[in-house]
Amino acid sequence: MIFDVGKTNKKILLFDTHYRLVFESSVQLPEIKDEDGFPCEDVHALTNWIKVAFEKILSDERFEVKAVNFSAYGASFVYVDENLYPVLTLYNYLKPYPDSQKTTFYEQYEGETEFSKTTASPVLGSLNSGMQLFRLKKERPEIFAKIKYALHLPQYLSSIITKAAYSEITSIGCHTNLWNFKSNGYHDWVFQEGIKEKLPPILKSDESFSLSHRDTQIAVGIGLHDSSSALIPYLASFHEPFVLLSTGTWCISLNPFNNSTLSTQELENDCLCYLTYKGQPVKASRLFAGYEHEQKVRQLADQYNVSVDRITKTEYNSSATSMVISDGVLRKTKKVTSQLHPSDINELEEAEKAYHELIIEIVQKQMISTKLVLQGNIVKRIFIDGGFSKNNIYMNLMAAVFPEIEIYAASIAQASALGAALAIHRHWNNNSMPTELIDLKFFKDATID
Repeated sequence: MIFDVGKTNKKILLFDTHYRLVFESSVQLPEIKDEDGFPCEDVHALTNWIKVAFEKILSDERFEVKAVNFSAYGASFVYVDENLYPVLTLYNYLKPYPDSQKTTFYEQYEGETEFSKTTASPVLGSLNSGMQLFRLKKERPEIFAKIKYALHLPQYLSSIITKAAYSEITSIGCHTNLWNFKSNGYHDWVFQEGIKEKLPPILKSDESFSLSHRDTQIAVGIGLHDSSSALIPYLASFHEPFVLLSTGTWCISLNPFNNSTLSTQELENDCLCYLTYKGQPVKASRLFAGYEHEQKVRQLADQYNVSVDRITKTEYNSSATSMVISDGVLRKTKKVTSQLHPSDINELEEAEKAYHELIIEIVQKQMISTKLVLQGNIVKRIFIDGGFSKNNIYMNLMAAVFPEIEIYAASIAQASALGAALAIHRHWNNNSMPTELIDLKFFKDATID
């Protein structure tokens, strides 16, 4: 049983011992507002949903539950008392961070550039979850003093079932400003500011607790950050160096075989490091390409009076645009020209040509972003999952701009939930670890004869 908690959808999923999905249920919980009127997760509604759903599945005679784990979004703390009961809001990581607190912090600790190198965390405000604790201590010291523990969301979800409080490395190691990637431990500021005493002991990501239920024992995992969890099926399936390009609102290039220290240039270009569930650094770069695509497709739909759905179903047309690759840059050499008589040109055709141009612009940016994590080791494959993996124009252009690397569209159902199940495989599953978890579609560079 896996609880997979996203910002929008909260899912409960059941996998059998062959990791086939046999049950799935999803809910959306209304947001509330914090004391400043900013939207946030309703932690009490979320807690109640976990408890009710857990008991409902255990009571379902169709299933025999052997293990439970959790996958959830990161950069979010739940502040609890001695009874592990939430005592504060689950603040939204998108909440603006006060400039005064940011300035105070970075002036005291190394400065933005050096601190970011040490913690592999670009300056992201509330997305650096450790900064939420720093702000709370400075602005509301009386509340800070009453907090027993600050639990990252995946570990809080686990504590609902286990009644135990622990920290876990995939949550700590994801742009939190808490972890020193050079010394492989908490950064000095965590101790100097008294933050460490609010963080429970670190438990290994693949450990579990034993829960008694109806004369049987259920293994309960500690929970994982969803981005790191989604990488686990790939690490289980492939051992030669690869990059995973996970595409959605953010397009994140993850290279688990590149653990070099982040440079100033990489940090300035929105690179960061994650930690795998085994505690190994993963260099990553981010691009806001999914959001850009969504916004500009709407503009094209309005401009050409066609539906968004029709535009995004545009098929790849290799003759629609001419391009060359020079010095590692995708360049358009001429504008798209219609092969129809001018009188036959309609708005749909114009929209499809414009859509090709949009995807070229996105792929240009994606190539630059992905190359940031390719440096330093030989990568033979790039696996692309998420929304753009289903876009033939995008996939063909990615094959063109990376002609020496094999480009695959990867399809895997519920990757973050599956990763959370695989992480505690040894505690519940007597079968060997599966290797054929991912469906792949190869895209060849069409510019090569």
